Amino acid sequence: MCVSADLADFRGTTVYAGRRNHPVHGRIEVFGYQNTAVNLASGPNAMLLHLPGRDLTPDSFIDVGRHRDVLDRMLDAVEGGAVAADGMAWMDGPVPRAHVFDHDVYTVVLADDPMAVYAALERVPRHRRPPVSPELFEFYALAFPRHTIALCCFDNRDALRAKPLLLWYEPIDPDRIVLPAVDCHTGGVPLLGSPVERDHVVIFGVDEADVAEDWGRSPDHLYSAVMDWPRDLRHRLREFLPDRIVAAGIDGLDRPDLLANGDFGIDLAALLADEGLTRLDSLHLVTP
Repeated sequence: MCVSADLADFRGTTVYAGRRNHPVHGRIEVFGYQNTAVNLASGPNAMLLHLPGRDLTPDSFIDVGRHRDVLDRMLDAVEGGAVAADGMAWMDGPVPRAHVFDHDVYTVVLADDPMAVYAALERVPRHRRPPVSPELFEFYALAFPRHTIALCCFDNRDALRAKPLLLWYEPIDPDRIVLPAVDCHTGGVPLLGSPVERDHVVIFGVDEADVAEDWGRSPDHLYSAVMDWPRDLRHRLREFLPDRIVAAGIDGLDRPDLLANGDFGIDLAALLADEGLTRLDSLHLVTP
């Protein structure tokens, strides 16, 4: 469920998105990503994520600290083992066209313009700078012109000890939550709509204030849960995390339509109204 700059194998991907009423930032979307990566390239590599938000900065990346299990806790909260993942364990002054900064084990290049990301590659330390084709960034410029591009660069050792990636942004579509799920692990340009392997788990989160008291609580809701976060969770981190979730493994849904290359989306109104959530029937494929 991601695109790599060079040959790689990504397994056990968990991807999360939820709307949150944050006390400082207001109505935001929070995105989480975690997988196990094997770098098959001879040198450094990177994963590319197209994020459905604009004007992201380094401050958009949330430090999970020692709570590297935040996504695992969401999966554990869903009873009956309905979901599973093989479990990346992921400036002051004038704003440049692309932000280049370190986050956990990554050097991240972040920009609204994919070509600005490509132009900023020379600012990435050589030991983490992957060979990325300009055609890949041209693909993102054409297919996802409103998205922010995050190029997360890593070297062979770092990929094994990364924490979950967690960040927030103002969504470009207030009525729909879209999980970036375009897939290509060769360093080439993804072929949208082509068959792809989906061993992914998806999670959607909501605030209790936005849903009815019985949201996700009926006996047929095998994929829903109320989160019980640990008492020692830092308050700043808790403010970004959901009160309730719905989660499922894509390969367990018997949905051939989701096995094509593209993103996953769900209408916010359906999510909040608890429509089609018993088996995530309201989940659909999104392509440009």
